[in-house]
Amino acid sequence: MQPRKIILLGSTGSIGTQAIDVVDSAPHLFEVVALSAGGGNLDLIARQAVHTKAQAVGIAQGDARALQELIDAAAAAAGVKNYRPEIITGPDASTRIAAIEADVVLNGITGSIGLAPTLAALKSGAILALANKESLIVGGALVKAAAAVDQIVPVDSEHSAIAQCLRAGTDKEVGKLILTASGGPFRGRSREQLHGVTPAEALAHPTWDMGLMVTTNSASLVNKGLEVIEAHLLFDVPLDRIDVVVHPQSVVHSMVEFVDGSIIAQASPPDMRLPIALGLGWPDRVPGAAKACDWTKATSWTFEPLDSVAFPAVELAKDAAKQGSTFPAVFNAANEEAVEAFHAGRIRFTDIVDTVESVLSEHAGSLELTVDSVLDAEKWARTRTHERLANSTL
Repeated sequence: MQPRKIILLGSTGSIGTQAIDVVDSAPHLFEVVALSAGGGNLDLIARQAVHTKAQAVGIAQGDARALQELIDAAAAAAGVKNYRPEIITGPDASTRIAAIEADVVLNGITGSIGLAPTLAALKSGAILALANKESLIVGGALVKAAAAVDQIVPVDSEHSAIAQCLRAGTDKEVGKLILTASGGPFRGRSREQLHGVTPAEALAHPTWDMGLMVTTNSASLVNKGLEVIEAHLLFDVPLDRIDVVVHPQSVVHSMVEFVDGSIIAQASPPDMRLPIALGLGWPDRVPGAAKACDWTKATSWTFEPLDSVAFPAVELAKDAAKQGSTFPAVFNAANEEAVEAFHAGRIRFTDIVDTVESVLSEHAGSLELTVDSVLDAEKWARTRTHERLANSTL
C-alpha cells in the first residue's frame, strides 16, 4: 500500500509541527508532499521542507530567494543533496498549495484566513483534515456545499472525539452532543473576579500549549462557543441539542448522549497527536499515535456545569449561529480584534466578549452567503470593533 500523500497548511504552528511528529512515527502510512506557513519563521519551514522533502513550499510573507537560501543551508546541514522544492509566495500561497494533488490536506491555519485554502482543498477532492475551525464557522453553508459526503474530518480534539463516539449509533439515535471544556485558567471565578485578570494570566492555560489567540479564546470560552458552532455544522445536530460541560482534567474530550440515555465518551490523555493522526488516517487509526490512560494509577475525573454568567461566550456564539448568514463571521472577527486590544492593554478581559456582543447587535447580516460577503462582513466587524474601542481606557 502506498503512503497517503499529505499537505500541511500552517506547518510551523502547533498543529503543523505535531503533524510532522505523526508522519515521522508512521512513514509507511504518510508522505508529506507540500507545506505552507505564514512566513514568520522561515528557518523552521526551511528545516521542515528538508526533513520531509516536500515537493512544494508556500509562505504568505517573505522572499522566495531568502527561503531557498535557508533551505540550501538546512539541506547541507542534514546531508541532503539536490533538493530544490517549488517555492510559492504571496497571500494566496496556502490556497495554491491546498490545490496540489494529494490524498489529505491538513488545514492547521489559525483564523478565518483559512477559508480560501479550505475551499481549495475541498475542490481538489482531497480529504480535508480540519483543524482550522474558523473557516467552517465563517464559511458555513459555503463550506458544506463544497464538501462531498465524509470529505471533512475534524481534527479539534472535541470534534474528533464526537466523530469517534458517533460510530456507536445511527444518526436517528443521537440525542445530544456534549462538548467538554477544561474551564481554562479562570475556572470557578465570578465575572467580577475576571475584570482585572492580566494577559499573562489569560495565557497560562492549565492543559494545552497553544498560540496567543486560541489560548485567550480558551480562557474566555470563546473557543468553546466556536466549537459549538463547528459541531452544529459538522454533525447536523441542532444547537439546542449541543451542551457544554466543564471537565478540568481534559481526559474526556467529548461525549454523545443517545436517545436511550446511554452516553459514549472518548477519553485519552491530552495529546493533539491522537486527533491529528485520526485526521490523517481516517477512518483508520494510527498505532502508537499517543499514549493511552494508565489504569494502574488512581485517578479522578470531575464534571461541572458551565457558568454562563461569568462566561457568556458560548450562549452568544449560539445566538450568532441561530441568526446564520454572516453573523458567525462577525462574531469571530470582532473577537480577534478585541483579543488584540486586550493584549495591547487597552481593554479588560471581560470587555472582549462584551465588545463582540455589541458589534453583533449592530450587524444586519447578508442576504447571500458568498466568500465576498464573508470578507465584507469581517472587514465591517473589524472596523466597527476598532471604532468602539478607539476611546477605551482601563
